[in-house]
Amino acid sequence: MIPFEEIPLFYKVMAGILLSGLTGMVFYAVANLIDTGYILIKRRPLYRYIIPPYKSVTAAQEQILNAQFGFYQRLSDSDKRVFRHRLAVFLQTKTFVPRNGLEITNEILVLVGATAVMLTFGFRNYSLNMITHIIMYPTTFFSETNSALHKGEYNPKLRALVLSWEDFKEGYSIANDNLNLGIHEFAHAIHFNSLKNRDASATIFADSFKELAQILAREEDLRKRLLQSGYLRDYAYTNPYEFVAVIIESFIETPAQFRAQFPEVYAKTKQMLNFNFNGY
Repeated sequence: MIPFEEIPLFYKVMAGILLSGLTGMVFYAVANLIDTGYILIKRRPLYRYIIPPYKSVTAAQEQILNAQFGFYQRLSDSDKRVFRHRLAVFLQTKTFVPRNGLEITNEILVLVGATAVMLTFGFRNYSLNMITHIIMYPTTFFSETNSALHKGEYNPKLRALVLSWEDFKEGYSIANDNLNLGIHEFAHAIHFNSLKNRDASATIFADSFKELAQILAREEDLRKRLLQSGYLRDYAYTNPYEFVAVIIESFIETPAQFRAQFPEVYAKTKQMLNFNFNGY
């Protein structure tokens, strides 16, 4: 056996690199196993982010957040920093397209983007790659999907979210009517994203909704109470996609009422979004 001190330096370096690589692979595999197990058992991610957020929005955009977006106002200073980082990323990675003479202002960018960031704030994987374009109309628009006027829609094939700015603003004008166009349409995109991806956040969302569907299928009394209460508007029962969008609207706008009347449904909606924030 050759004494260690006589081994050429090149081989010593290569052995060190190989050992470091193997150690890193083992560490990654163990960490991934722990993370996966935690997600399966707890139905929430082990962590939301590792690297501290560093991007931010402009001073004018932050002023709009402070003045007009209630969810942001209730966050801690550290979570506000995360929120601004995620909003900056959203605005850098999505293309806003104006239609019918509408000007894309900071107010539009911030409030539409903040809606997406709010709904994915409990996610680790928050990029929403099922959206690349956000098309903004001043008012209702003609949709070729069913040859009718729409306030908003999500097109998964084109990865486009389409919104009427007038109706988007109206959704936030009354904070507790469970009618919010922006939340509704982004909820559709999040739902589709969960069906197409299997990252931690998409898995939790999709699996939690399956669990909710099983609860509703199993518990007839709960189904009857939900239907008879009128808490969810009738449109929720159109199909599973609309049900998801409407329960998320209701969860965001009237969490206390939702939790008091239907704690099982509320808990699963909270689990879907990993929404452990002030007021929820």
